[in-house]
Amino acid sequence: MKLFFRHFGTGQPVIILHGLFGLSDNWVTFGRQLGEHYSVYIPDLRNHGQSPHSKVFDFPSLENDLNEFAEENGLEKILLIGHSLGGKTAMFFTLRHPELVRKLAVIDISLRKSPPGNDHQTLITAMMGVDFNAAKSRSDVEKQLQVTIKSGKLRQFLLKNVYWRDRHSLDWRLDLRSINDNLLSVFEGVDVPGIFPGPTLFIRGGRSDYIRDSDLDELKAKFPAAEVKTIANASHWVHADAPGEFYGLVKNFLDR
Repeated sequence: MKLFFRHFGTGQPVIILHGLFGLSDNWVTFGRQLGEHYSVYIPDLRNHGQSPHSKVFDFPSLENDLNEFAEENGLEKILLIGHSLGGKTAMFFTLRHPELVRKLAVIDISLRKSPPGNDHQTLITAMMGVDFNAAKSRSDVEKQLQVTIKSGKLRQFLLKNVYWRDRHSLDWRLDLRSINDNLLSVFEGVDVPGIFPGPTLFIRGGRSDYIRDSDLDELKAKFPAAEVKTIANASHWVHADAPGEFYGLVKNFLDR
């Protein structure tokens, strides 16, 4: 699958993978900053952003997409960064192709299986329930989402996925039906043989439970060189809650 991507800068190749319901646009500010020192690629995962849609949506397919992306762009010794779903994809890929990855940074996600909570299903149901015939602007879409989704920050995150399908009609870029049909698959654990001995950084939010202390032994068994950093006041969206501290941790890790 040929993924849409954004590219900034020159130098050693960095690939950044966004999370569920995200898209490359969420990482543009960070990518431009990092692009002053590295060659930064930010693809849209399948069924997200401007990349193609598919009924198949699981870690083997995401790993295959990333492998094809690296081959098409001639990328080797990759500095790989992934958040949430992107982090699980990055771990899956790295354990399958350790020779292609120089360093791995995983943002607020562990290896374990974590069944989707009510929050995830609520978001999908709310998004699938939007009546675009009654929406003439993004603010109209937000008003419909507001009935179910009370967090303004979360609504703005989801609204990044709204686009003009034609001159008169808005729609979701996301393939919500495929994501909904495969939701259990993307919350599976990462169960791949082998280890990655290279430099690995896990960054977790202090107000998030996606990486628990009880996960650390398993993480360090698969990634024995791993270090874990916690940004105390950050939620699951670590990069958005503490952009300065987050950038400093990642940049220092990549530079070493």
